[in-house]
Amino acid sequence: MMLPRGQTLLLPANPAFVWGSLVAALAVQMAQGQLTAAPWLPDWMALTLVFWTIHQPLRIGVGVAFVAGLLVDVHQGVLLGQHALAYTIMGYLAVALHRRVPWFGLRGQTLHVLPLFLVATAVQALVRWLAGHGEPPLALALAPVLTALLWAPATWVLLAPQRRAPDPDETRPL
Repeated sequence: MMLPRGQTLLLPANPAFVWGSLVAALAVQMAQGQLTAAPWLPDWMALTLVFWTIHQPLRIGVGVAFVAGLLVDVHQGVLLGQHALAYTIMGYLAVALHRRVPWFGLRGQTLHVLPLFLVATAVQALVRWLAGHGEPPLALALAPVLTALLWAPATWVLLAPQRRAPDPDETRPL
């Protein structure tokens, strides 16, 4: 298998770490919702879901995105299915891009995932508007941009356990 230029060979993702990072993202999302209801804050669950859907599409996909969306809906007390629909569409689009995104640098990856976060936010706003909750606040447009800006640090943190330690043994092929 060819690797993108400058990318090192990674160890396989530990399933416990993948699921643990999703639980941690859900916890951060829930804590953020308890502290403030500011619409411009980043969506940690969406960020983590898109990351693992791109990097582990056989393990994390549309079904996991749907269940995670339901959990966020129940916790936030919003219309049931609002986040589930948005995360499902976002997960589908992430699976569609999972072969393309890793070939780009972090800036290119950020530009590729930004539309996914924009679509998810637009779907949530549309569902709330159709349910009669009025027009969404203008600050809501800042949330997907902030979420996309967190892509580079999230990539560094979530890929850290998969990076190989420098091995001075020159006789090993890997």
